[in-house]
Amino acid sequence: MTGNLAAHNYKRVLLKISGESLMGDRSYGIDPNMVARTAEEIKTVRDQGIEICLVIGGGNIFRGISVAASGMERATGDYMGMLATVMNALAMQNALEDIGVDTRVLSALPISAVCEPYIRRRAKRHIEKGRIVIFAAGTGNPFFTTDTAAALRATEMNCDLILKGTRVDGVYSADPEKDPNAIHHPHLTYMDVLSRDLGVMDASAISLARENEIPMIVFSIEKQGSFERVLRHEDKYTLITD
Repeated sequence: MTGNLAAHNYKRVLLKISGESLMGDRSYGIDPNMVARTAEEIKTVRDQGIEICLVIGGGNIFRGISVAASGMERATGDYMGMLATVMNALAMQNALEDIGVDTRVLSALPISAVCEPYIRRRAKRHIEKGRIVIFAAGTGNPFFTTDTAAALRATEMNCDLILKGTRVDGVYSADPEKDPNAIHHPHLTYMDVLSRDLGVMDASAISLARENEIPMIVFSIEKQGSFERVLRHEDKYTLITD
């Protein structure tokens, strides 16, 4: 490990990326340029000795068919969303391996033709060998979001930090894309998020991170170079701790 990243003692982190962040300027689907740029940023951090695992949402794909799913049973819709996360995980794996980063996709749903099943010890071994591990298909259960999956996997992998990369650079008092007077919060506690219902992550994810004392950073993954900068505490973000 070199430079400023070592000073913050981050050995292993989990990066949660929203599916919408992979759309770039598109209204639906995957922007290959955005995926490639994100992969480069992940590689930059990995090359400094930080072990990285990923959880990617599926909103960029599932949102496009949500109208057709209107009235559908919730569990069925959730399973469709899990499959969307597998698609995003495979796209990110391809982008990472294109630039020489050994990557594994581990799915909570068994899809052996395209990825490995999630086994905790196997996942930890991949990470210890320097591979990027992408956890796909959420927790494998309906009624749980990929935010909860991120908090769960971070706990299982003994991560030092959870980073949530979104389209905005932190947590605000209101939606900054709609309210120009929204106030940015540089630091919040887990209880602030829960009691004010700030919608950073769902309550079960926040509670799990709080119980296991894993700090969280919310930042904009769309700002080039932001992943490395927030790990050095040099960019605009929101830190959530106890």
